[in-house]
Amino acid sequence: MAASVSHDAMANAIRFLALDAVEKAKSGHPGLPMGMADVATVLWRDVLKFDASDPHWPDRDRFVLSAGHGCMLLYSLLYLTGVGGDKALGIDDIKQFRQVGSRTPGHPEYWCAPGVETTTGPLGQGIATAVGMAIAERMLAARFPSVVDHHTYVIASDGDLMEGVSQEAIGIAGHLKLKKLIVFWDNNGISIDGQVPVLADNIDQVARFQSAGWNSTHIDGHDPKAVLDAIHAAQKSDRPTMIACKTTIGFGLPTHAGTSKAHSDAQGASEVAGARKALNWPYDPFVIPDDILSAWRAVGPKGKAKSDEWRTALAALAPDQRAEFERRQRGELPKDLDQVIDAYKKKLADEKPELATRKAGQAALDVIGAAVPELITSSADLTPSNNTKFKDEKEITPGDFSGRYIHFGIREHGMAAACNGIAVHGGFIPSGASFFCFTDYCRPSLRIAALMKIRVTHVFTHDSIGLGEDGPTHQPVEHLASLRAMPNFYVWRPADSVETVECWQAALKREHSPSILALTRQGLPALRTTHVAENLCARGGYEISPALGEAQVSIFASGSEVSLAVAAQALLKEKGVAARVVSLPCFPVFFEQPEDYRRSVIGSAKVKVGVEAAVRFGWDAIIGDGPFIGMKSFGESGPYKAVFQHFGITPEAVVEAALARLKA
Repeated sequence: MAASVSHDAMANAIRFLALDAVEKAKSGHPGLPMGMADVATVLWRDVLKFDASDPHWPDRDRFVLSAGHGCMLLYSLLYLTGVGGDKALGIDDIKQFRQVGSRTPGHPEYWCAPGVETTTGPLGQGIATAVGMAIAERMLAARFPSVVDHHTYVIASDGDLMEGVSQEAIGIAGHLKLKKLIVFWDNNGISIDGQVPVLADNIDQVARFQSAGWNSTHIDGHDPKAVLDAIHAAQKSDRPTMIACKTTIGFGLPTHAGTSKAHSDAQGASEVAGARKALNWPYDPFVIPDDILSAWRAVGPKGKAKSDEWRTALAALAPDQRAEFERRQRGELPKDLDQVIDAYKKKLADEKPELATRKAGQAALDVIGAAVPELITSSADLTPSNNTKFKDEKEITPGDFSGRYIHFGIREHGMAAACNGIAVHGGFIPSGASFFCFTDYCRPSLRIAALMKIRVTHVFTHDSIGLGEDGPTHQPVEHLASLRAMPNFYVWRPADSVETVECWQAALKREHSPSILALTRQGLPALRTTHVAENLCARGGYEISPALGEAQVSIFASGSEVSLAVAAQALLKEKGVAARVVSLPCFPVFFEQPEDYRRSVIGSAKVKVGVEAAVRFGWDAIIGDGPFIGMKSFGESGPYKAVFQHFGITPEAVVEAALARLKA
């Protein structure tokens, strides 16, 4: 019976699950699922390589619904094909669409249900993340060619292609010739406001993609043969492919099809009834006839033979290769990493290097990179400034993905999103790099990483007004506070070479959180000159320089200002005032520590002074109403020492503020 089920019937199962779920929730976006049901049916039924019983199979094809507002398309496919076996979505999950605590939230969230490959919804994020997935596939195939060979498929909307990050993403993909990346554009010409070509955008998207080095072509998105032929042609290409699928938004709706009313509204009883009549779907809400459901359920296990063949190929690998592949897939760090870092810390304690932390970061990466082969670094065209390239490491090129360094070009947003894709793909720990001020350009991608709880460790240098001459356009002042406010996101601001390698180690160990290492342009003295085996930075804050006797003043600082605080401590000592210095490389980690530890670090000194070349916001939890030496405005252009002097961020200013408060 299943074999006789028509394409239209299978596509309509998607359409009506979506329509019924949105109607029940009185909220959602039925238009895209109804319009792209034909494309999705062909892709999942006839092409997509997946094993419903093993949604984590490493060599599965990746499917990304970049147009996450149309998530009922994805949830319907996952339910119909039974992805996840015993943990698969059930019909009750579909009925709970957009409800608190359900596995079918209003936009797909990373592994909210088996088969959801990445969080999408903020438009452009999906296609940009998919570029990272495709990069990861090529890199992993270069290392394990016999067990890595899969495609990345994307459904993108008008909105995805209008968001600026999409231009960055397609530029990266076109340059790298990511031939296993195939994007379907839902070319329905409708957005929330109305007709896209009339109101907002008349770009020739096919020509745009072609100009970026892609194959691109127009097809009828409601013609199953045209869809399948286009996919087969794309699979044979030496470049990424964009297939512009001309569709009708809300296909089948009697009066709303092809209009903005189909985009993001519950359609109402009469419109739903009219669609049932128009598409010959005489079934109650959420009912999928047995023959149609059986046809879909037969799709889910089709990839099991290929997954079994893959396991045979994996078993045939040399034992050390298989162990390395499996370790990477588990996300486990190499067992000897801690010993490698401890030996390096001993070396630093002996040599006491005085370096900018960006230079210290490069030295640390040479050590860590040799110990962590899955670590991939990159930069948004600031390689000589960020210092994130391993010594003698090869660069990834369109013809060779065996290297470990990626030139993303001046594309911070696309870089960060691609790093997210590399991370969720598995097999690598990615790291992007730019100037700290330019986290503004990629904040949505940083936020998605935090939401997905993935390990991406970025390096953002030129972390304060200490970058000097480039001036206020490049000098971050509010960025530390704003990024510290983001849940599950960790900014590490080390004070010297030892803290830098400790921050790298601590960030890598946070398997379910993204991090930024905020590093200086200006040189800094060595502060940690006695070897300590414990990673002190991993607790977020610690006393780096104790007082002689009972402290009257506690000085708290991060990054480059820790050395300034130590200098102020010495000046206070000359005046007979005992002071202690606390380094706070990572606020969020410090606030996660047990209360007794936090209390011991904050201490009981009468005066608590905060020092940071940034705004005060967030510091009151540490210093209360104590004085803060920092920024209240944007910066200035000039030599960095003069800039610090201009804004009064000096040891003398710390001393003056401390003494004034002691006398108060």
